[in-house]
Amino acid sequence: MTTQRPLTASKIALAAALALGSAQAFAQTATEAELARRLDQLATELAAVKAQLAQIQQQRAAAPEAPATPATPKPHAQAAVAPAEPATVLSSYAEINYNRPTKASQNAQADVRRFVLGYQHRFDEKTKAVAELEVEHAVSSASDPGEVAIEQAYVEQQIKPSLAMRAGLFLMPAGLLNENHEPTAFYGVERNFVETAIIPSTWREGGIQLVGNFDNGLTLQGGISTSFDLTKWDAAATEGTASPLGSIHQEMALAKARDLAVFGAANWRGIPGLLVGGSLFTGGATHGQASASSRVTLWDVHARWNPGRWDVSALYTRGGISNTAALNATLVGNPTLIPKSFDGWYGQAAYRLWTSGDYVLSPFVRLERFNTAKSFADIGPGITPSALPTEQVVTLGANFQISQGIVVKADVQRFRENSDANRLNLGLGWSF
Repeated sequence: MTTQRPLTASKIALAAALALGSAQAFAQTATEAELARRLDQLATELAAVKAQLAQIQQQRAAAPEAPATPATPKPHAQAAVAPAEPATVLSSYAEINYNRPTKASQNAQADVRRFVLGYQHRFDEKTKAVAELEVEHAVSSASDPGEVAIEQAYVEQQIKPSLAMRAGLFLMPAGLLNENHEPTAFYGVERNFVETAIIPSTWREGGIQLVGNFDNGLTLQGGISTSFDLTKWDAAATEGTASPLGSIHQEMALAKARDLAVFGAANWRGIPGLLVGGSLFTGGATHGQASASSRVTLWDVHARWNPGRWDVSALYTRGGISNTAALNATLVGNPTLIPKSFDGWYGQAAYRLWTSGDYVLSPFVRLERFNTAKSFADIGPGITPSALPTEQVVTLGANFQISQGIVVKADVQRFRENSDANRLNLGLGWSF
């Protein structure tokens, strides 16, 4: 069956013109009666065409208002729907650093400090999985210095708009750096010493965490997690002097879990450009496998302020290990005993000096003081270790953003106690 095509206004006009021309020609060769009959016929056909055109116009005018069934959605409705976000999103960050000691240039070193691949997969609008895989120092094997580690691996469920729950391996909410440690998120080539030596970076535990975000700018985090393992303390090495907690964190690698920990953090962003917060962690750390029971406690307070072009931040943190006298009594004679307390603070100021498109130049200065062995428990005259001197480091440098997510860095660092560590640092980092 042939489908009749709808007539347009141009076709109607053409038909009328042809009809009129035909009538004039016919008038010259036909009788007036025949001419009248023909004209009446053409008038009838023209009226039918006009009626068909009016019907088509009415149908088109009514079409946007006509309801669309789920099985046959309207084309214009399909075009108006925004494309859905991808279920899986990949992310990555990396740091490539160059360090040159000013008093020992022969020890200059270049390193792919870390390379991280991550993803987020959203199962539905309320549930997602987050994971990150990190490689340090480029190559990892039995004979190479590198390390491969799972930095995060957790599932998050949005319980309600202001409350979410995480379960798995996650970064601890401590300080300003631990949860936001990408190279584009901090100033300087190296992460600051206070949030590396006192608050170990990147510190992660396995457990359950609740995260609440409120309309007044307050974020609360808290939960139960694995803890440190003092049975890993190596009194014959110096790792504990570099970072007491960094040397005994477990990273959920066959982690001892007899003794668990509780933690909490609060951060307030109620005033634009201002962040004020703090955190607390406390947990058992001997797991029934040492000569005495011991607990690790760590807390911090911090603030960050961004008035105009300025970016100013400050942090103080303090940690302690209980019952270290009994633990150290079995370690006497070794160079590195377990400290009773350790602390540190820093103040930092950066200024957005120049911008042009994506280019941003931000010089900064940071002063930090930290002590990884502030005090030792008394274990007797002549055998109780002396507290270490407090190290002071001044860092002066600049971050140069060359594109969104890419930064080039340069700085110099001066150490008060260990001046042999003075150095020049260069770095390249990215994050997306």
